[in-house]
Amino acid sequence: MAIRLSIALGVVAVLAACSRAAPSPEPVRAVRTLTVSAQTAAATFEYAGEVRPRVESKLGFRVGGKVVQRLVEVGDAVRPGQLLAQLDPQDLRLGQQAAVAATMAAQATYDQVASDYQRYKELRDQGFISSADLERREMSLKTARAQLEQAKAQSDVQRNQAAYAALVADASGIVTGVDAEPGMVVASGAPVLRLAHDGPRDVVFSVPEDKVETVRAVAAQPGRLKVRLWGDGSGQVRDAVLREISAAADPMTRTFTVKADLGEAPPGSGWRMGQTATVMLDLPQVHGVTKLPLAALREEQGRTVVWLVDRPSMTVRAQPVQIAGADGNEAIVSSGLAPGQIVVTAGVHVLAPGQKVKFYVEPDKGPLGTPATPVAMPVVSR
Repeated sequence: MAIRLSIALGVVAVLAACSRAAPSPEPVRAVRTLTVSAQTAAATFEYAGEVRPRVESKLGFRVGGKVVQRLVEVGDAVRPGQLLAQLDPQDLRLGQQAAVAATMAAQATYDQVASDYQRYKELRDQGFISSADLERREMSLKTARAQLEQAKAQSDVQRNQAAYAALVADASGIVTGVDAEPGMVVASGAPVLRLAHDGPRDVVFSVPEDKVETVRAVAAQPGRLKVRLWGDGSGQVRDAVLREISAAADPMTRTFTVKADLGEAPPGSGWRMGQTATVMLDLPQVHGVTKLPLAALREEQGRTVVWLVDRPSMTVRAQPVQIAGADGNEAIVSSGLAPGQIVVTAGVHVLAPGQKVKFYVEPDKGPLGTPATPVAMPVVSR
């Protein structure tokens, strides 16, 4: 009896394995949709910038030596002619003294040769020596004079070298960096301090490669480029002028550096170097664009696509689109869509090409949702 029962169970198992259940039909998904209509949008590019001085100099000694003192710190305001740092002047002073002594020796030699020349000239006039002897004495006089001029010039050079042991400010400004400390031995021309000159200020920011020409063209129009400083508390927006766009991209970020001229800082404005700012570039109004929720977009093989609903068959297909910017949670579509098309705005990641769908019906709206209406809204693109 047990053997028969085992055989019967085995036969049932084999039959169950051979038979497959019929696949369940794919459900018809309900989707939210939006009917495409032409709109008008005004775009604004916003970038984070930094206030920097127009001129920032790296100051260094014109001679090498050991730094014995530094009289300023980062953030100190300096005036023209103010002493900033000092080298050990001992060797330079010895060189100056040697040059002065050489000048005195050359002067004595010249005086002696000049006296000899005057005596030989009198002897020639009296007929005691020939003109050739006088010409040799004249040549010696010229040589002594040249040696004296050379010694004087060398003495001036050594005097200047001794003066270069003191590093002084050549303009008024603020110390923004220190590269040497007392006790260090620095070479001639090595940076010791960085000085930001008083005067015009720039806002420096970076733009991606694909926006360089747009920034160049739009910023050339008056009133399009504006700056708002974060730290002054007023929130005031100031006009700026495009001054410079770097010729090459940064090797690390692959962005281009742009400098916008803010002009002179007004008295009491509180503009600080390194202060953060928002740079705003107002683009001309764009007509014939479409605004879609960000949830309607998806990436497919490096392209941005949306799902379009085919009304007769109630199926979906992928449609590539071109994005021009964003406004909050909505994307600005510049091309790829035509008025009257129906776009899926929710559930795009669970759909497949040719899939059957149905319209999600809200209690107070029709099956296609509310059509987009022409509006003018600012667009922010980062």
